[in-house]
Amino acid sequence: MAFEISSEQEMIRLMARDFAKKELEPVASDWDKQGLFPMDAIKKMGGLGLLGMMVPPELGGSGAGAVAYSLALQEIAYSCASTAVTMSVANLSTEPLLKFGNKEQKEKWLTGLAEGSLLGAFALTEPGAGSDPGSMTTTAELKKDKYIINGTKVFITHGQYADIINLIARTGNEKGTKGLSAFIVEKGTPGFKIGTKEEKLGLRASNTVELVFEDCEIPAKNLLGNHGEGFKVAMRALDSGRIGIASQATGIAKACLDEAISYTKQRRQFGKAINSFEAIRFMIADAATKIEAASWLTLAAADRKDRGLKFTREASMAKLFASETANSSAYMALQVHGGYGYIKDYKVERLYRDARATTIYEGTSEIQRIVIAREVINE
Repeated sequence: MAFEISSEQEMIRLMARDFAKKELEPVASDWDKQGLFPMDAIKKMGGLGLLGMMVPPELGGSGAGAVAYSLALQEIAYSCASTAVTMSVANLSTEPLLKFGNKEQKEKWLTGLAEGSLLGAFALTEPGAGSDPGSMTTTAELKKDKYIINGTKVFITHGQYADIINLIARTGNEKGTKGLSAFIVEKGTPGFKIGTKEEKLGLRASNTVELVFEDCEIPAKNLLGNHGEGFKVAMRALDSGRIGIASQATGIAKACLDEAISYTKQRRQFGKAINSFEAIRFMIADAATKIEAASWLTLAAADRKDRGLKFTREASMAKLFASETANSSAYMALQVHGGYGYIKDYKVERLYRDARATTIYEGTSEIQRIVIAREVINE
């Protein structure tokens, strides 16, 4: 793998960095403490083209591509990981419509998602179906020209604020993943309501809720793709989503490293700055090396996506390595800070909590290893 970041991609990265430093960094800690969803900031990001980066300009997006998206998302995550996961899922929610939507669906929803006037969410996980979507019990029964949806989805990122939901539900009698289909459900549809709002360890400015469907009627034309293609739709979205979470994790890891370096220059023990001690220098060296590797693994997956190549293996490798790196970097940064790292006045405390989720959502580290092994063995 060899490629160079273009001047346009670098410009997008710098634009995202400038936005994050001015709009997110000063208030991210307050948002975290209050559990406040930053809707105003999300709208501004839509205006900057950061919510429809894979959508072509003729459909309202910036068409910047996956590499530019990854670079921008890393900068957002560096300042506020909660906002980064919102950006990631917003971009992910355009993927099913872009790849499987018909002309009418794209005109109705995709342009709004790409421009930021609409916010999309993705609903796959259920109380009894997380890593195993084949165990899904939410149903969508076709009656004449409508689908009747019943079931519950959990851990849905910004589900409370989403205008449309990309929903995967069971439509057939076939067991496992073959009987699943994909749909668009609009906010305000009768029978669709927001359930429990989750109080989380980290990413507290990212809204996470339960979605409940009770005899929820949607038009049959809201079927996305073909009947029975739900698993295919979901896996395509998750491949792309893993690039997003890898980018988020890399941004968190970079913030951890910089916080650690800054602290070691200021903190003095035994008459000198602690960055002069070999134990500290080795910790920083190991973290910096892993972060560099995580960044390139993530950009390699994004580059393959931009070139229209299969990227399942690369996305899972990037997500696995970057998320584990985010956690080890957060551990290192907090350890370097000592007792101060455990206090909420320091950014590393928030980074430590935010990093933890990256090895869980969009497929746990264990699931990534299963995917990677399958792809490598099949090759």
